[in-house]
Amino acid sequence: MKALGIILAIVGLAMLIFGGFSYQSEEKVADIGPIEINADKTKEVAWPTYAGVIVLVAGIGLVILDRNKK
Repeated sequence: MKALGIILAIVGLAMLIFGGFSYQSEEKVADIGPIEINADKTKEVAWPTYAGVIVLVAGIGLVILDRNKK
């Protein structure tokens, strides 16, 4: 339980620091016979701030609950 809590706390903190990430994908724009035209598109993935707070609080809660059981 304690290890899971620590992992969740770290992930929650990372979610707060980094509001998301972006990546590039190649999409086909046109395909005319033997000629193919591709374009690089940048896509962004973002998560809300409250999601990071919830994960962080859950992780800290698991660590505290594990400490109180002993």
